[in-house]
Amino acid sequence: MSDPRSEELAARLAETRDRLDAALAAAGRTDEVDLVVVTKFHPVDDVTRLARLGVRDLGENRVQEAAAKVADLSAAEPGLAAGVRWNMIGHIQSKKAAAVAGWADRVHSVDSVRVADGLEKGRARAAAGRDDAPVLPVLLQLSLDGDTTRGGVTREDLPGLADHVAALEHLRLAGLMVVPPLEGAPAAHFADAAEVARALRRDHPGAGQFSAGMSGDLEPAIAAGSTCVRVGTAILGPRPVI
Repeated sequence: MSDPRSEELAARLAETRDRLDAALAAAGRTDEVDLVVVTKFHPVDDVTRLARLGVRDLGENRVQEAAAKVADLSAAEPGLAAGVRWNMIGHIQSKKAAAVAGWADRVHSVDSVRVADGLEKGRARAAAGRDDAPVLPVLLQLSLDGDTTRGGVTREDLPGLADHVAALEHLRLAGLMVVPPLEGAPAAHFADAAEVARALRRDHPGAGQFSAGMSGDLEPAIAAGSTCVRVGTAILGPRPVI
């Protein structure tokens, strides 16, 4: 029996991948870009469908919702769960950072020393007694306009935060993430962020990831060098009313 929702997701996923391929070609790039499918507010059934369609990277914004989905997928489909990388892309309260470190495979939204230290504490706890516990890759979220109420660290404070994260035992500084300001052209914002990302890489050569671009602006993000786009609506459709 066919599953109309799976067919819908497959079609939307293919369209998004075609957009990515076209954007890479237009930018003269031959490298691969991570596609993080953002499942915020969507049910775990959609998560399962996406995993069956070969989606590797799933993104969540809310700590409790994400933890529940990780647990549900692992319990119901352990084989599928093993092939999924969970990305935390939303704002993290410092008091919840340790919990995030328990389920996340990559964090895009570190914007303070307190959040970094909370993730370090949680990851150290998870690694206790294990010889094979992986470090947690984290990206620093940049506030381009300095308005940190929307999340992100100012560009002035970024170098100090980067040095702090790089010194932590259980975290790995992986790169930079940006959500462009509401005002102004996304292309200009992404170009600005790309310069900051390059400066970060000069100081920390291992921080090569640049997470930028969402459903409505992935093309200018790819043109600016994004290595990871975070797409929700274009694949899953409007978020359910809850």
